[in-house]
Amino acid sequence: MITGILIAAALVGGTGLVIGLLLGVAGKKFAVEVNEKEIAVREQLPGNNCGGCGYPGCDGLAAAIAAGKAPVNGCPVGGNEVAKAIAAIMGEEITEGRRMTAFVKCAGDCESARNNYVYDGVEDCAVMAFIPGGGEKKCHHGCLGYGTCVKACNFNAIRVINGIAHIDKEKCKACGQCVAVCPHHLIELIPYEQTVKVSCSSQDKGKATMNACDKGCIGCKKCEKNCPVQAITVTDNVAHIDYEKCTNCGLCKENCPRHCII
Repeated sequence: MITGILIAAALVGGTGLVIGLLLGVAGKKFAVEVNEKEIAVREQLPGNNCGGCGYPGCDGLAAAIAAGKAPVNGCPVGGNEVAKAIAAIMGEEITEGRRMTAFVKCAGDCESARNNYVYDGVEDCAVMAFIPGGGEKKCHHGCLGYGTCVKACNFNAIRVINGIAHIDKEKCKACGQCVAVCPHHLIELIPYEQTVKVSCSSQDKGKATMNACDKGCIGCKKCEKNCPVQAITVTDNVAHIDYEKCTNCGLCKENCPRHCII
């Protein structure tokens, strides 16, 4: 009986040894190479997976940075601190980047903008493409106010107030998700410190703009003529500011007859 027990124990032990050896060989043969830099970079990223970097989440960006296919400051959410930490991992030097924030180029709120009719339906800006006239507002370029950008923001930085979207620049991470989903392309990323902005995107001629909104740009070019650094140009009936040239002096704002420069 003792002999039988010993034989059984030997068989079990031998089988375990063989299985262990096979697993060891298989582990080496099918082992997945680990990129230590990729892991270290991923640990520095915030983990929001917002896609603002252009890659499928933080894992995708970490892999791209480790492979040299993306810049060390590729995460708009992490900002300069994260960029510096990643640069140290990658052995690179980096200069401090410019903080950006999103801005909605429309001031046509419920008091300023006029409507063609009263809309009562699905509250989603993307749906307006299938609604007669592109929505209830007379201006076909302005904010629709149905909060598609609010839903896209992972940082609770956008609210619709009095019919138009407003962005909290302190919460905004400049990830660009709101820019991507706005059907009227009203949202742009501007320097955080920028204080002078054109809050209109209408490309209609002056009379049509005046009929649609009290705060619409009519392309009068007073701002363009009064800018001391040639930072404003009027194209397609609306003013545009070159933020690289603008000094935030405010002369354009003072001379705007429509108060669409804020």
